[in-house]
Amino acid sequence: MDSTGRPPRRDLLAGGLAVAAGVLSGCSSTSASPGATTSPRDARPVTPKAAFARLMDGNKRWVSGDLQHPDRDPNRRQLVAEKQEPYGAVLSCIDSRVPPELLFDTGLGDLYVMRTGAQAVGPVVTGSVEYGPMTGGTPLIVVLGHQRCGAVEATYKATRAGTTLPGNLQAIAKALRPAYEQAVKKGGADPVETMIRAQIQLTADDLRFNQDLGPLVRKGALAVVGAYYSLDTGRVEVLTGAPS
Repeated sequence: MDSTGRPPRRDLLAGGLAVAAGVLSGCSSTSASPGATTSPRDARPVTPKAAFARLMDGNKRWVSGDLQHPDRDPNRRQLVAEKQEPYGAVLSCIDSRVPPELLFDTGLGDLYVMRTGAQAVGPVVTGSVEYGPMTGGTPLIVVLGHQRCGAVEATYKATRAGTTLPGNLQAIAKALRPAYEQAVKKGGADPVETMIRAQIQLTADDLRFNQDLGPLVRKGALAVVGAYYSLDTGRVEVLTGAPS
């Protein structure tokens, strides 16, 4: 108990998430969709390195256009209808040009996906990212920012001018303030681009070292990767945290 008589946050999480895990975790398919031109896929990756390799292989196919479109048929839908066991969690931007399931060439049940403007986080978003690793052993988190992020650009311009964004958009600007300050400090020819990359790395660092995910990272059960997506090329560039 804490000084208010309430149980510690970690105990509440452990109890509540254990129940949720029993309901929502499960299994994944080991074969590609009918019609795929490749051999059956390997089993679900269970280590950070294997999960990261699976995602990056998918991105290579996205860039080249040699897509497998794995696990997107009715059989897969039926298989994961009752249970799931994603091997990765991706926190990306809401941008319509950055759909994680497509740019990593994944299928149903492969990824937990959270999307917010410029990967802005708060308690609910952080809890959503934590869900897979803490309840089902998901071994990989990717924080995925991208080229020409409108939320970052709007925040940079408003903050620089001393104005506020309309409505709840200002909450995004507030969340991005540390990235703005880092970009101003670094300088450079393209401060918005600098801010985009700073936001990716700051968010990844916050997740990697938080009180709940940090122990999983330290024992090698989880990797938190910061990555940047090029709209021009379709390529995902790793900035920080790639598992070795």
